[in-house]
Amino acid sequence: MKTFLLLGSGELGKEFTISAKRYGYQVVAVDSYANAPAMQVADEYEVIDMLNGEALDSIVAKHKPDFIVPEIEAIRTERLYDYENQGIQVVPSAKAANYTMDRKAIRDLAYKELGLKTAKYEYATSLEDMVIAVENIGYPCIVKPLMSSSGKGQSTIKAKEDVVDAWNYAQEGGRGDKLEVIVEEFIRFESEITVLTVTQRNGKTLFCPPIGHLQERGDYQESWQPAEVQANLLFEAQDMARKVTAALTGYGIWGVEFFLTKDEVFFSELSPRPHDTGMVTIAGTQNFTEFELHLRAILGLDIPSIELHRKGANAVILATDSCTTKPQYSGLEKASKFNQADFRIFGKPSTRLYRRMGIGLAYGSLNEKMANIRDKAKSVAACIKVN
Repeated sequence: MKTFLLLGSGELGKEFTISAKRYGYQVVAVDSYANAPAMQVADEYEVIDMLNGEALDSIVAKHKPDFIVPEIEAIRTERLYDYENQGIQVVPSAKAANYTMDRKAIRDLAYKELGLKTAKYEYATSLEDMVIAVENIGYPCIVKPLMSSSGKGQSTIKAKEDVVDAWNYAQEGGRGDKLEVIVEEFIRFESEITVLTVTQRNGKTLFCPPIGHLQERGDYQESWQPAEVQANLLFEAQDMARKVTAALTGYGIWGVEFFLTKDEVFFSELSPRPHDTGMVTIAGTQNFTEFELHLRAILGLDIPSIELHRKGANAVILATDSCTTKPQYSGLEKASKFNQADFRIFGKPSTRLYRRMGIGLAYGSLNEKMANIRDKAKSVAACIKVN
């Protein structure tokens, strides 16, 4: 029986693990804390600091996996090249994992090497450097740690007096051991989309119908599929996604994010794995969820087509307490009364303020108004309280 070593065991890893188990594979779930969501459904689990290269080496040697699937950013990714050289399939590839875990590497690849349209940007390794970068980019602008996830450490600078707080917040929210930040031009976009892109071993690159999403505090709050996008802009976004994933190499699903203005497309970010916003596919919007597509691409199984079956939306269920262990949930009975709706509780063992603990889901026919489906998903999520 072949084995997946899952590096990062959150809600995305949990859904991927369920898909892998349905196909008869063994999964070892790894994270920095015990009882992470994917550990609850995996065959085995390990708790280590994934930024510790020796600790990573030890579990690879112990479990001898056939596949290594990174699910988070805070990993000693340079070790992945060694594992790949040992004959282990790194998903999508060691190069992809290294580039995309670092905003500097992926942004420079997109803009400098591939010529993709991005927001103007500069880097800073100190507060003094950031003051200069902000002045060069102009107000308002966005500051992000080079390595972070779910919007942690990200803030908007609207005036000079915001700079110190933004620098400190970026240092607190960054993951890994890099202090450097990226300062980005604020794009006055009309919408944001995720283009889930599937690179295959034996087939052409495929694209899921575009996913729209809204963010607060740098983290997504709701997403819906399909998003309404002008055909020419969608074609341009897909072309960018095809170029950047081809340059990074490997097989699997990628969450490629874009800003859309009235007549322009800007490449934003890329994740070499199932994307947060793609959890909307659990609502049955497609013939395969993003997790099933990821698994099939990794295994080299054919994906004849990706078909849109119905419209869907999801909204997050957030923790409101700064710290609670063994959280309890109320309102499930109320949430279950909605027709053409569902919910997921991720099973995280503790909370922190604004931590994503679950989602409310809703769906409808292709003729139904998306606004109604989105409202229903938010209503389902609002019923459920984390205590």
